[in-house]
Amino acid sequence: MSLRYYIFLKDVLVLALTAFGGPQAHIAMMFKLLVDKRRYLTEQELIELNALCQILPGPTSTQTVTAIGFKIGGPNLAYLTLIVWLLPATIVMTAAAVTINYLQEQNISLHFLRIIQPMAVGFVCYAAYMIGLKVIHTKTATVIMVISAIIAYFFNSPWIFPVLLLAGGAVTAFRFKRHPLEPKNKIHIQWANFILFGAVLITAAVVGKATNSLPVRLFENFYRNGSLIFGGGQVLIPLMYTEFVDFKHYLSGQEFLSGYAIMQALPGPVFSFCSYIGALSMRSHGIGGQLLGSIVATVGIFLPGTFLIFFVIRFWDELKKYRVIRASLEGISAVSTGMVMAAAILLFRPLDPSYLNIFVVAATFALLMFTKVPAPLLILGGLVLGFVV
Repeated sequence: MSLRYYIFLKDVLVLALTAFGGPQAHIAMMFKLLVDKRRYLTEQELIELNALCQILPGPTSTQTVTAIGFKIGGPNLAYLTLIVWLLPATIVMTAAAVTINYLQEQNISLHFLRIIQPMAVGFVCYAAYMIGLKVIHTKTATVIMVISAIIAYFFNSPWIFPVLLLAGGAVTAFRFKRHPLEPKNKIHIQWANFILFGAVLITAAVVGKATNSLPVRLFENFYRNGSLIFGGGQVLIPLMYTEFVDFKHYLSGQEFLSGYAIMQALPGPVFSFCSYIGALSMRSHGIGGQLLGSIVATVGIFLPGTFLIFFVIRFWDELKKYRVIRASLEGISAVSTGMVMAAAILLFRPLDPSYLNIFVVAATFALLMFTKVPAPLLILGGLVLGFVV
């Protein structure tokens, strides 16, 4: 493996350890490190890759960084990129599940995490602002962004997100004549990863039903959700709460919210929250069961998106040469920005609308906007304030 690949994996590890705030904030940091500083790809290439990942189910930032790895060094580097990106957050969230279970048994208060929640809203607000600066350049894109934000806020259904993305792409696709013609080659599609995607889904469902094994059923639950979640982490949370708290009662509401607060304090993929849910879902089987639950949940939630990005990325460079496809990316990016705006409001809604929480949101946004204070220090400060306030 060349020195350039090692440097790239080191940069991915830096992102995994410092990229706070969810997929939209992750993209902003990818622009800064992978485009502006290292120049692994152009700004336009990253915007296009992110738009592609927005219209695929699964974890957007994970698929984007994996696709960058594929673009730089092919499938082997992409697999290593995925592992390096996932490991830090999943390990911490698994440890958090074990710790939360212990603290719950000891009746120890988790109130010190309360400052982290409004800080997370501030991170998402900042991400929406930064991404909007990069992708909103026309009146059409502005209108699409605003309408998407309104619809995403009032209709918080998982099916709204793919519909909005497709609709936004369709609107700007009609403006394809504004884009220059490019020479195109015949697209060669390799179906192996798509077939794997469907085969694993069907096999997990059949085996889970036949054996009634909790680890297999957990894998099927997370794999199915990973196949259906469009729009990134903001869609993950309500789906997980409905299935694992309200319906299956694997976690209590307090345990879920505590884990969510911890997740907001961590860098890396938001989908690592599933490691926490999987671990607590198997706590009756001891430490070994919690570790197994974490593994099957992590593999289950990330695998479908990985299959799909490996399927599409192989012919993406040829596909995007079509003017209709390139034109549609403007609408998809505008919808994505609107969804982030809606997510910021939706995340604040469960919080107490106190002066303290409003101040924390505004202060977090201002610090990110006007200072160079690193995100980890902000989060650490939030944890310290949680103990003091």
